[in-house]
Amino acid sequence: MLSRSYARAERAMKSVPGADTLRRHCEAECEVRAQPSSIFEYIDRPERLSAHMARRSWQLAGASMAVETDAEGGRAVGSRIRLTGRMLGIHLYVEGEVVHREPPRLKAWETIGEPRLLVIGRYRMMVSIEAHGDRSHVVIAIDYALPAKEPARWLGMLFGPLYATWCVRQMTRDLVHQFGTGK
Repeated sequence: MLSRSYARAERAMKSVPGADTLRRHCEAECEVRAQPSSIFEYIDRPERLSAHMARRSWQLAGASMAVETDAEGGRAVGSRIRLTGRMLGIHLYVEGEVVHREPPRLKAWETIGEPRLLVIGRYRMMVSIEAHGDRSHVVIAIDYALPAKEPARWLGMLFGPLYATWCVRQMTRDLVHQFGTGK
């Protein structure tokens, strides 16, 4: 079941140009022992939420990505976030922009231009946080397109769903590790 704030964000995102091409969807959810304001403060810093990309892992073929932000630190609508790295000798790059931000309930960002990634193309990510007493329910979702060019498009058909699932699950696992479970 989608939270009310996630559904509100999804409606807002439909007005974004090109959103209709992001046909693939993946999400993960978790309960954490923290108030929405504490969770939002944590996820509002891209280097924390994207920490799984900065760690070497087999999902990234042993590579890692560096996270950079503009002067606003990815904490304002219009703020920019950039990830760069190398995987299997290929330079990877993606730049995103915060497109929706409602502290402490909702944040969304999406790619600018065509990213240079191996298994997913343009994407939009959303984090929705809903209070439940002394804990919170968090939904992290990605809507994405396949890469625009071959052979990455074929790799995306095969591995895009696995990568998207890994990515949102890592983000929820990092939140549970940071705050503890809500149960």
